Amino acid sequence: MAKNILITGGSGLVGKRLTTILQEKGYNVGWLSRSDSAMEGNIKVFNWDIPKEIIDEAAIEFADVIISLAGAGIADKHWSDKRKEEIIHSRVDGINLLYSKVKNSAKKLDCFVSASAVGYYGDRDNELLNESAPPTNEFLSLCCQKWERAADKFNQLSIRTVKIRTGMVLDKNEGALPQITKPIKLGLGAALGTGKQWISWIHIDDLCRLYITAFENNTMIGVYNACSPLSVTNTEFTKTVAATLKKKLWLPNVPAFALKLVLGEMSKIVLDSTKCSANKTIQTGFKFEYGELSNALQAIYR
Repeated sequence: MAKNILITGGSGLVGKRLTTILQEKGYNVGWLSRSDSAMEGNIKVFNWDIPKEIIDEAAIEFADVIISLAGAGIADKHWSDKRKEEIIHSRVDGINLLYSKVKNSAKKLDCFVSASAVGYYGDRDNELLNESAPPTNEFLSLCCQKWERAADKFNQLSIRTVKIRTGMVLDKNEGALPQITKPIKLGLGAALGTGKQWISWIHIDDLCRLYITAFENNTMIGVYNACSPLSVTNTEFTKTVAATLKKKLWLPNVPAFALKLVLGEMSKIVLDSTKCSANKTIQTGFKFEYGELSNALQAIYR
């Protein structure tokens, strides 16, 4: 019998692609959604209402594996104090609700897989960061710490729990890459800040395959970095995108002070330096199909 995979955040960037790949592999996929329970194509949609602490009980009965991807977009709005709370609660509250419902259910999950982010590590210059590197007290790091602590509750239920600390996800139509390529296509591309800050990135298909590996490989437990083995600097990233699109770069770097003026604290998304190790992920036997940035971009824009 094919396993049933329940996804939160299924209609998001990663969720949609992951759903397609799961179905191609023969898995049954369900989504938790704020809409009424129904079928969306061949996806079973179950209702949940986090503020009201409601989940369709059939969702828990359906699930052999839960993959938690839900969360408000980090870069969708400026980081007011209210928005920061929304970003945290949109990740933590849903997991807490799932935990309470699974705890009180007779259904035994095979695995719980939760998204996290390399923002856990904060701004770390040239340091190569493995999963044991300590967090910082910056907002993104604190958010990820709370996110992961919520996921860790599933360990109390003797459910194998995997946390995927994700770098910049590369996709042609959604996420950061279209925003980066837009000025480059117009001939107005430039590196940001010093350009020396490291970017840990991953092709969306590699990320989706890692999520699947996380529940298929029974030896995986705890936290894993989801990023290419070859991080690049902001300057290298910008130049590689431009070369792939056959565009020239001629403008000077965008000064950090200008980005801070426009974006406020949210400028840390593009100015922080995070260089992550993929060694622990590779040691599970996982192989990156797109380990080099040029190959990843060529596959995206072919």
